[in-house]
Parts: sequence; structure tokens; C-alpha cells
Amino acid sequence: MAKLQEIYNQQGFLSALPVLDETELREARRAFAELEEEFGEEYTSYSLHNVHLKYPWVRNLTRHPQILRVVQAVLGQDVILLDSRFICKYPVLKPDAQERKEGETTPDGNVGESGLPYVAWHQDMRYWGIAGGPVLSVWLGLDDSLKENGALRVIPGSHCSGMLPHRQAIRPGNMLSVNQEIPEELLQTDEALLCPLLAGQMSVHDGLLVHASDTNMSQRRRCGFVIRYVPTCAYPIQDPDRPRKFHATELVCGADQFKHFSDKTA
Repeated sequence: MAKLQEIYNQQGFLSALPVLDETELREARRAFAELEEEFGEEYTSYSLHNVHLKYPWVRNLTRHPQILRVVQAVLGQDVILLDSRFICKYPVLKPDAQERKEGETTPDGNVGESGLPYVAWHQDMRYWGIAGGPVLSVWLGLDDSLKENGALRVIPGSHCSGMLPHRQAIRPGNMLSVNQEIPEELLQTDEALLCPLLAGQMSVHDGLLVHASDTNMSQRRRCGFVIRYVPTCAYPIQDPDRPRKFHATELVCGADQFKHFSDKTA
């Protein structure tokens, strides 16, 4: 674990870490399929937010030993679950359109088509209103996450540059709820790496790491469970531009001597 922590501190991320065994993955996919059937794909693509409060199987994922082992190695022994969300990129192109578009790029060098769903270059800390400690984001794959279906892209070491300016995204289709992006002229996108995952694996990244993902140009879903963790020393800050309430926080490891997130973590 010390080696993983060293790599994480240098690069700002870790990828392709095993979490779910075959049985666990099968059960998680079955349970998620029930949510798709109940709510529909338009809803499950991004609106299953903090449902660890409602579904025990989701809450169990946030406390999976394989996840917490890595989280504690990075953040320390006392850890709060800040937030969770399922994110699904469903196929958006018909097979004949997919064949025409395969290999084409947008003007900014990203694979995709204007208006189709993608995630612009950004830093998570821009949105979270957290100070006093880092935010660690987990992406747990329920599906394979590959180049063709819009896997995570990161710029290694970019977390060491501090908070970068964000602006309103120019290209339509940005899945970020506040539609922001970091201008590419501020980034070394030629150093970007793809982080492919097999279903059941996870990646983790620092809240200041610059990352993005392209459009799903395949005929296969790309579904992942995103979980944010903070050390108990972290605390919420007031952001008049985007007021935040943290109603879903839970203490998942150790003890909370600070109580910065009210009695939710008691």
C-alpha cells in the first residue's frame, strides 16, 4: 500500500485496481438493471445521486473493503463518505452512424460528435466547496470502460498545479451539471492518458487532478459508480456561486473528532 500511496501522490490517480469479484459484480449489475427498469435510462444516466441512503446494496459498495483499503492508504484512517452518484453513458449512435463516425475527431482532438454527451476537462474540487483536506474520487466500473465507450482520461501530475480557471464549455453536450471546462490552452493535453477499466475494477483520483471523458461511440453502455471521500479534517466552505448542502455524508472509517459535517457523521 505504501507504493500505491507514493504513485498516487506523484501522479494524482491510480487505475485498474480490483474490487468486485464475479459474484459481487453480477449482483451489482442485476440490482442496477432493476433501477434502469424502474426509472428508465434517461434518469439512471445521471440522476441516481446519493442513493446509498436508500439502497443497502449501494451503501455496501461505498464500504467495500477493497475500496476502503485504498482510500485509507491515501486519506488516513478517519474517512467520511461525502457523496455518491451513478453515471452511465448509454450508446447514442445507431450502428450505421457509429460506423461512419468511428475514428473521426472533433476540432479539439476528442473522439466524438458535437452535441453528443461527453465530460469536459475539469477538476472536481472546483465544484465541491471543500477545504482543509483532499477529496478522493472513486470510479467503480459496473461495465468495461474502454476508449470506444468513453473511458476516463487524465493528465498525470496535474493535481500539483492547484486550482485552474474554468469557463463555460464551448462544445455542446458537456455532462457536467454546471457546464464548465478548463480551457485547453492551459493544459498539456498531449500528456493525457486513458484509464481503461474492466467491470469490477476501480480508478481513484485526487480532487485537483484534471480529467475528462469522451463520447460513448460504441454500442455498449459504460456505467460506473462514483464515490467521493474526504478525511474527517476536511470541512465545507461557503460558495455563494454554488451553495452546497452535504446531506448524505457518513463516517465510513475510524472516528470523527471534528464534526464538520454536522451530526450526519456521528
